[in-house]
Amino acid sequence: MSVSEDRSFSAVAREQLPWLYSLARRVADQRAEDVVQNCLLKAHQSFDSLRDHEAAPAWFRQILINCARDLHRKDLRRVDESPLDETADYTLYRRIADEDPFPYSESVHLDFLHSFSEDDVWNVLDRLPPKYRIPLVLVHMEGLAVKEVSRMLAVAENTVLSWLHRGRKRFQEEMWDYAEERDLLREQEGARR
Repeated sequence: MSVSEDRSFSAVAREQLPWLYSLARRVADQRAEDVVQNCLLKAHQSFDSLRDHEAAPAWFRQILINCARDLHRKDLRRVDESPLDETADYTLYRRIADEDPFPYSESVHLDFLHSFSEDDVWNVLDRLPPKYRIPLVLVHMEGLAVKEVSRMLAVAENTVLSWLHRGRKRFQEEMWDYAEERDLLREQEGARR
């Protein structure tokens, strides 16, 4: 690769770097730096295949997701061992209604959700296994279609849909557990009095 091409890669990569770290943090948690470094290395090696620099964000995203997938390959392929009925029957909506953490509230579900900061939501998301976290981030936060996520993760669309369903259920369970662990319910309740 020539010096001018190398500078061009540096300029394109520098533009993408903040966004790459943000996405890597979401899909690879503690190993985000490793995933970004692998992504940049692979992108540099195949930079001459990027013909349109306007396509750089999608190109880098695909490489980053491939690196994260490689990192979590065992987790993504492992069969979920939790009984289906445990996950399938759980709804946060029902749990909040049953537990009634804010007894004097007319909007108990919204009060529950408002007790979470953005950091709390990310902490809950980080508690999920990568096989659920990655599709949730790509579909619900990055706005990708299931078909595209399926292609990126090299799995069937039905598998992605299953992971999304189970991931949303697990996320709901983790939200409740996190709220209990962090006393978010009690703090909110105390603020009302």
